[in-house]
Amino acid sequence: MSDSEPSDRAIRELEALVHHLADELAAFRRRALVAESKLKDVESTDGGALNLDLAERVSHLEAENEQLRGKLDTATSRAKQMLDRVKFLRQQTQGGER
Repeated sequence: MSDSEPSDRAIRELEALVHHLADELAAFRRRALVAESKLKDVESTDGGALNLDLAERVSHLEAENEQLRGKLDTATSRAKQMLDRVKFLRQQTQGGER
């Protein structure tokens, strides 16, 4: 077993994690876009006049949208951290091969 094998495995694991985080990020983004679209539809109904049920729904969607934005920010940050780790490990692996 060479010294680069554990690093290669770690790089593959980190790449898989980054891919998973990217998928999560895309799912959060889709949900946020759907929530925003629904909100725009609700706001445009009857010239913007909302009844109590719609106002409650809008409030719920706004809260969900805010949560999703927070998750999106967190996932983006985690993905960047993982990518930085992958880059670092690649540099270490390439540096050790010289």
